Amino acid sequence: MTQTTDPTALADSPVKPGRTSRPRIHRAWIVAAVTFVTIIGGAAFNSLPGLLIDPLHTEFGWSRGEIGLAVSIDMALYGLTAPFAAALMDRFGIRRVVVVALSAVAAGALASVWMTASWQLMIYWGLLVGLGTGAMAMSFAATVTNRWFVAKRGLVTGILTAAGASGQLVFLPLCAWIVDEHGWRPASVTVALAALVVVPFVALLMRDHPADVGVAPYGGTYVEKPAPARGAAARTVRVLFDAARTGPFWLLAGTFAICGASTNGLIRTHFVPSAHDHGMPITAAASLLAVIGIFDIIGTIFSGWLTDRFDARRLLAVYYALRGISLMFLPLLMGPSVEPPMIFFIVFYGLDWVATVPPTLALCREHYGEDSAIVFGWVLASHQVGAALVAFLGGVARDTFGRYDVVWYAAGALCAMAALMALVIRRRSTPKVPVSS
Repeated sequence: MTQTTDPTALADSPVKPGRTSRPRIHRAWIVAAVTFVTIIGGAAFNSLPGLLIDPLHTEFGWSRGEIGLAVSIDMALYGLTAPFAAALMDRFGIRRVVVVALSAVAAGALASVWMTASWQLMIYWGLLVGLGTGAMAMSFAATVTNRWFVAKRGLVTGILTAAGASGQLVFLPLCAWIVDEHGWRPASVTVALAALVVVPFVALLMRDHPADVGVAPYGGTYVEKPAPARGAAARTVRVLFDAARTGPFWLLAGTFAICGASTNGLIRTHFVPSAHDHGMPITAAASLLAVIGIFDIIGTIFSGWLTDRFDARRLLAVYYALRGISLMFLPLLMGPSVEPPMIFFIVFYGLDWVATVPPTLALCREHYGEDSAIVFGWVLASHQVGAALVAFLGGVARDTFGRYDVVWYAAGALCAMAALMALVIRRRSTPKVPVSS
């Protein structure tokens, strides 16, 4: 076994023959905890766009379409960066990539305080924050899960996916209060500080591979750390071309594009301004989104547990069908105050918010083996492209029709289509050999 100077390695070393004691906490759980906190810090920015559409429109006179375009650039880059980030983590290590990503998010959020033109919004929010959050997207969670866990992968995926909802739960009410009481600039500074606070945790506690501390993955056997994978960009593109020749990839990408359109693109970006159109205070609407975050955590972790036990395709079909039904009813529930039917929608929708991630990632693993993190990154890219389109088109629809109703109905119909697509994904009975080396 390789020697290590890591001071935590002794507590994590594999049990030698003849010994009966075992470490209390496997190092994989510590790495997962750091990943959870990192995703929370990186997700802080995702709390802002829906809160700032009206303040930016009022202060600068920018149309909702212009602001939506900046949000759509952020979401598209978030998705398109993810597969390359997974390959870069194989080349340079998880820790280095995530530290740079957090710094980019902080820089973009802080620079936006001094912007005076919409093109600056697209650079700071769209480019810098999009690249930074993309490097900490769900492919980051997939990389950590694949390297550090053999057992309980579905559960861990659910927990790490729920980190984004936890960030929403923490930052949405806080940022809404700051925007309401002090304006949008202090809220942007708060997001920048949240990203920077996480950097020391990553630098001190994150490890790239179980072999770095001389342990086996949780539930698996010890393996040597592979050599850094060179040609990260070329490998990422090669994996895409190979996966694109398979039917499951397009079905997974299509369903996940609809997932992004109906969550990040629609609810996260346009729910608050839509509720405000009906007379609801911004703080009340933001609090409802935060409640979605509470039930999202429950739903996603439970979905991970279900994914370890049931057919992932059928789970996806159920999730998308229920989401579509709920969106069809949403226009009828909007009003100036929070009534019980709206609370029921928030709870119901929250349980379904990103419950789609664990079964989608499980199907990527089933079909694409060791390349599954990169393939999932490309599937996530489609998620964010769908989100970006609806973030932009939702703003255009509001500018054109004066209300959001048509967007809610269209999203419900798309979710019904996603449910049917999920059911036709074929099963694979044997593990997939990697499509690239």
